[in-house]
Amino acid sequence: MNDHVSALMADVKAKNPSEPEFHQAVQEVVESLSLVLDQHPEYRKGKIIERIIEPERVIMFRVPWQDDQGELHVNRGFRIQMNSAIGPYKGGLRFHPSVNLGILKFLAFEQVFKNALTTLPMGGGKGGADFDPKGKSDSEVMRFCQAFMCELFRHIGPDTDVPAGDIGVGAREIGFLFGMYKRLKNEFTGVMTGKGLTWGGSVIRPEATGYGAVYFAGEMLKTRKEELKGKTCLVSGSGNVAQYTVDKLISLGAKAVTLSDSTGYIYDEAGINREKLAFVMDLKNNRRGRISEYADKFKGATFTPADPALDHNPLWDHKAECAFPSATQNEINAKDAANLLRNGVYVVSEGANMPTTIDGVNQFLEAKILFGPGKAANAGGVATSGLEMAQNSMRISWTREEVDTRLFNIMRTIHEVCHRTAEKYGTPGNYVNGANIAGFLKVANAMMDQGLV
Repeated sequence: MNDHVSALMADVKAKNPSEPEFHQAVQEVVESLSLVLDQHPEYRKGKIIERIIEPERVIMFRVPWQDDQGELHVNRGFRIQMNSAIGPYKGGLRFHPSVNLGILKFLAFEQVFKNALTTLPMGGGKGGADFDPKGKSDSEVMRFCQAFMCELFRHIGPDTDVPAGDIGVGAREIGFLFGMYKRLKNEFTGVMTGKGLTWGGSVIRPEATGYGAVYFAGEMLKTRKEELKGKTCLVSGSGNVAQYTVDKLISLGAKAVTLSDSTGYIYDEAGINREKLAFVMDLKNNRRGRISEYADKFKGATFTPADPALDHNPLWDHKAECAFPSATQNEINAKDAANLLRNGVYVVSEGANMPTTIDGVNQFLEAKILFGPGKAANAGGVATSGLEMAQNSMRISWTREEVDTRLFNIMRTIHEVCHRTAEKYGTPGNYVNGANIAGFLKVANAMMDQGLV
């Protein structure tokens, strides 16, 4: 790191102690931006990086609720409104026991650049609570969501802040949250995305992040005159992102052989076909079961239980050409990255947010493989949320074909911008630099135009 970046990171760590994920996200971006600051001293003079790092607003509140047995609980809720230079805050809500201020700040920071890359007018934000929906009844989840929205509604709106879903916040939770917002505000507006199709939602929204990650991988392969057809792919996770990554891979003639959840992972050498994917979707979306049931159902597959004592994830230790990390942050460490490279993987398209550690990313960049960072590769989800916002504003609904075409064109444009920007700043093929710099320039120029606010 150069002296400016080192001083900046020292300040970030001093002001934000015990937030390692936030430190990691900031470091990755500012290391890329050292290439820009020498050519644009006006950004340094205007303290643009320092202002982007600092959230415009952090909202933290208690969420009291009652379970089915009448016992009272208190959780902590958050909303990080990171940057609104190019549009209203936009980003998901995460309900998971691991949620804390540092994780949400990292996600909100990443969201600023991701949203800028989509070509749509959206700022960056993120929120959630340390509530675990797993094992809760629908009534308990409803009561929590209503209690959560009783505070959040004061801070959001279609032209202010538009939340969406994330880990632990699916169609059920979005419905409960939106219903309470509508009752409190007495208005029906596009204040949330990921809504049901009969009340303002958009087709392709559940599929969008997974589809987008596959589209981005396909665009990267085109630069080497290759395609996804015939490629073996490792996919982590088993939620929406993973499910629809596999769905699109099947459509394009590729073969996905893994899926996972918190209990472990399955490996199916024959590949996950339409029948097997339908089983996973029913298992996860309707029955809320565990991925181990896949191996019970399909005898050619094996299930490996998660082992916290291991210093690597064995899911990433199978022969393949492509990897789609689609579970959570830092699921690929340095050892995992080395295993992927050793086993022939040369395409990595991140479906999750920051799923690779800095050491892992550096290995991918040094090996010069096709590496699509999350803020570019998984931008399809928020891009389609932006399309949902546009449909809500116009009170219309587009067809599945129209939304999918728009999503594909957005992902192709993101790839072109990242590829071109990386070349312009002297690091051809480095999509990390391309994404960070392109996203930063759009936000930075808007902030310069709007003055010191």
